[in-house]
Amino acid sequence: MEVFYQTLQIDKINAKGEIAICTDDVVKEERIAFYLNDKKLLSVMSIPNEQDFHIIGFLMSEGVLKSISAIQKIEIAQDGKSVRIQAKIEEEKLKYLFREKTLTSGCCVGVAGNLEGHIIEKFIHSPYKVSIKEIFKNLQSFSRASELFEKTGCVHKAMLVLENQALIAEDIGRHNAIDKVMGKAAMQGINPSNAILFVSGRLSLEMVVKAVMHNIPIIVSKAAATYMGIKAAHQTGITLIGFARENRANIYTHSGRILF
Repeated sequence: MEVFYQTLQIDKINAKGEIAICTDDVVKEERIAFYLNDKKLLSVMSIPNEQDFHIIGFLMSEGVLKSISAIQKIEIAQDGKSVRIQAKIEEEKLKYLFREKTLTSGCCVGVAGNLEGHIIEKFIHSPYKVSIKEIFKNLQSFSRASELFEKTGCVHKAMLVLENQALIAEDIGRHNAIDKVMGKAAMQGINPSNAILFVSGRLSLEMVVKAVMHNIPIIVSKAAATYMGIKAAHQTGITLIGFARENRANIYTHSGRILF
């Protein structure tokens, strides 16, 4: 298994105010370059794994890539620091992506371009329903710390739950984690219209937009939701659930999908 953390020597202060020299594991991120049709698209700070899923999920989230069938070739550099994709793309969406950049409210380096216009006007009509017991059951699984989180305490997680399986991705950025898990689903030919997306970060506008672009009807987080995130979920037909912890949760929008 590839290691994505580095062990360092630090000075540690305990609850008694005593100081000692200890070792600590810290997450290792890299600057990953995305290339689209032989042109550099952008660079992201990310854990250097699942780079192919990352770029696919990102491009689909932004509407630049319509489907997996549009991909002609994808290649990860040997050092893992760049990924190149050849594909038939939506040229207008690509232009819009760079017309106006929006720094997202994410924890790391989230950048989104397609936050306005027709994307927000999309509405999720999925009739998918799920019991609240099933949500809490999956939340227990989602809450289990991974080896990387146990080591570093410094990664976000996204989990896509379907009827017979769950896909998981991690990264230093919550947006990156979602892009990776959605890219993974797309590469496996999975239709997420009857799925639940569990995320570790707060539910802001850009998080909802990503779910809308992939036709995901339900988003669940242990964290809070923002006003713009709730407003977007209401307008786009997303069931938004925040503060999901143990047997408690806040259902902000479209609660008809949840069975009690």
